[in-house]
Amino acid sequence: MQAVAGGNLDAFREIVLRYQSLAWRTAYRFLGDAMEAEDVAQESFINILRSAPRYRPTAAFRTYFYRILSHLCIDRARKKHPFYTEYPSDVSDLSADTMKNLIEKERRLQVRKALNSLSPKQKAAMILRHYEGLNYSEIAQILDVTPKAFERLIGHARTSLQANLLHLKI
Repeated sequence: MQAVAGGNLDAFREIVLRYQSLAWRTAYRFLGDAMEAEDVAQESFINILRSAPRYRPTAAFRTYFYRILSHLCIDRARKKHPFYTEYPSDVSDLSADTMKNLIEKERRLQVRKALNSLSPKQKAAMILRHYEGLNYSEIAQILDVTPKAFERLIGHARTSLQANLLHLKI
């Protein structure tokens, strides 16, 4: 980022190459729309480029990146009601057991609906923790909350999810 701040566009290109699939995947999981995920991913890189002169390496760049991306996703969610999805739908494996596939598809749909019932910040916390594998302190920094506030946030999210998914055997 310091090289980008100095005008090195090759350094910026390296950041884009390194983080573009992560950006899209995370935005897609949050927003559930491929085109919107692409827009948010691009917007995150534009924000990174614009903010390069003000960047201070107080945390890992990955944390800084997730913070920008998460805030963009949360802002979009507040403006409209997105739906959660795990991955873009793929063509089903025709050799797999059809009934098992239908049950799994229904289970994913129920989890998606339960995640959609969460507040945008709770949804972001769950996605960053359980799908992106970030630790509590990283997510607290990304969401700009204290570690204690994050524990409460994710605790409330888990309680809501458990109540909404009680009927499933996950």
